[in-house]
Amino acid sequence: MDEGVDEELLSIGAFAARARLSAKALRLYDRLGLLAPAQVDPATGYRYYRAGQVERARLVALLRQLDMPLARIAEVVDADDGGMAADRLAAYWAGVEARVAGQRTLAEYLRGRLSGRNSEMYGKFVVETVDVPEQVLITEKRHTLADELPAWIGASLGRLEEAARECGGVAGAPFVAYHAEVSMESDGPAEACVPVADEAAARAWAEQRGRAWETTVRVEPARRLARTRITKAQVAHPQILAAFEAVEEWMAAEGLSQAGPCREVYFADWGAAGAEDPVCDVAFPVS
Repeated sequence: MDEGVDEELLSIGAFAARARLSAKALRLYDRLGLLAPAQVDPATGYRYYRAGQVERARLVALLRQLDMPLARIAEVVDADDGGMAADRLAAYWAGVEARVAGQRTLAEYLRGRLSGRNSEMYGKFVVETVDVPEQVLITEKRHTLADELPAWIGASLGRLEEAARECGGVAGAPFVAYHAEVSMESDGPAEACVPVADEAAARAWAEQRGRAWETTVRVEPARRLARTRITKAQVAHPQILAAFEAVEEWMAAEGLSQAGPCREVYFADWGAAGAEDPVCDVAFPVS
């Protein structure tokens, strides 16, 4: 290290003052791998920083105020240029806003429940029964938490619908059955199901290639479903919870018992549907 570079080194105290941070914060950033000293004296352990590291130190401090995870902070401060750093920050913040919007909706939903306005919420849903004939299903089951569920539903139903081409074609509305609760604490499992026309072809396909996705084939007997139809906007969590509870309340009032896992039946083109278009039936098998 030449003398010109040595002259640029600042003690941790001097650097902390210039960066308007504490020495404790700088030690933390070093421990977290976000801001390493330019030099550490091997004899004393004293840390020294360069003046050019001030901007990074201040940026790390500001990003931590956004509750940004350490790995995401590293992605921002290590970006090749300012534009890339700004894009990474924007992507993170878009996720934060989406999460807060979901939490806001959940809070409103819970306020309704806690204040006794359940009947008002459930009254918005029209519940009816429908008979579904026996179906041959190709299925894919997975343990998944709520935050991973939407992406998995789209991917798994896409895979199964593609497979259905070799199984006589899709013979009914695809659906997702919930064998146990899926939330941020409970991982189901959930089961994606696509009705197909040819059972023999379906079993041959599952034997040859279905194992890669843990695909199975089963025949579901004819069922009666209690269902309510919801829009694309209502499929989002937690709006959809009110739909499930509305059907359960209606079943209790009608003296009906649940006879299988509840499900979401997707009967419309999701990509082409607008927010207020009906796309899904929330349903319970009943007896």
